[in-house]
Amino acid sequence: MYKERLQRVLSKMKENNLKQVLVLDPESIWYLTGYQNEPMERFYALYLRDDGNHIMFLNKLFPAPDTDLQCLWFSDTDDYIGLLASKVDGDETLGVDKEMRARFLVPLMKLCPDCDIVLASDCVDDVRACKDDGEREYIGKLSSIDDKVMQAAEGFIKEGVTEAEVAQMILDEYKKYGHDSDIILPSVAFGPNAADPHHKTDSTVIKEGDCVLIDTGSKKKLYASDMTRTFFYKKAGDKQREVYETVRQANEIAEKMVKPGVKLCDLDKAARDHITNAGYGEYFTHRLGHFIGLNVHEKGDVSSASEIIAQPGMIFSIEPGVYIPDEFGVRIEDIVLVTEDGCKILNSYTKELKVLG
Repeated sequence: MYKERLQRVLSKMKENNLKQVLVLDPESIWYLTGYQNEPMERFYALYLRDDGNHIMFLNKLFPAPDTDLQCLWFSDTDDYIGLLASKVDGDETLGVDKEMRARFLVPLMKLCPDCDIVLASDCVDDVRACKDDGEREYIGKLSSIDDKVMQAAEGFIKEGVTEAEVAQMILDEYKKYGHDSDIILPSVAFGPNAADPHHKTDSTVIKEGDCVLIDTGSKKKLYASDMTRTFFYKKAGDKQREVYETVRQANEIAEKMVKPGVKLCDLDKAARDHITNAGYGEYFTHRLGHFIGLNVHEKGDVSSASEIIAQPGMIFSIEPGVYIPDEFGVRIEDIVLVTEDGCKILNSYTKELKVLG
């Protein structure tokens, strides 16, 4: 698996006329080698070469990897950038990824003044964007757990409950499924709070007529999940119902278009046009979706500016929203997988309007 991924990255390097690339993103290093490590502030890198002479740069504090790759070890007080510079081909362009900190990059540039250094994250990120069979299956399982957690959250909504209590209940549910203990607190927003797409969950108490927006997800064995549903408590007014149905229809319109060969900007346009035609275009204030995998938000988006063309294995969100200041907000989010001939929606939780309580 890892060798196949590495070969795909080397092919991307060739497409970009790069003979050497330095990978510093810990998740990308795991993706290519199976070695999991959190370096914190310390230097940690995988140096890839088109001739196959790859090198892992490792601090002596790190655990030893189970790998046949060459490993170069150093301590905190060693000149590890000098060590790196001694291995880099100074006559060839060097690609580096977006995670390379200035305190590593600037000294390297001084030591290799004739080396043209370019951003080359796409060599790995574009490979990560198309999931293999194992990743597709696993992210599908995580999304099915999201469905179950959302069902439990729906049943927890009751008089007197706060946003924070709902969020904590959701965290507790994920832990029952063995998900990571340090997952990000879910976003739970009642009433006017939901008009802020990135509302930070607080102690607001639910009241009759509130919308209930729950944006949830977690991480398990490095991979992430994400989904959003919006409910109403006790009652839903005519405007709330109209907005909800508009957002739901926009979500479904875009999802029906997903297949190999489709430009992702066209998905955004279709959903946005529908919301605009309903009179709420100015309140749809974000892109339609984002890629997901080892991170909740990976490189690649579904937006008006995206020139990405859908390919089998890509997994991303479809999450239109309408946010009316001081009133309420509605967002409906699914994770979708581009298949060989269409699309598989990984969330099965209903999108029909629900009034709780």
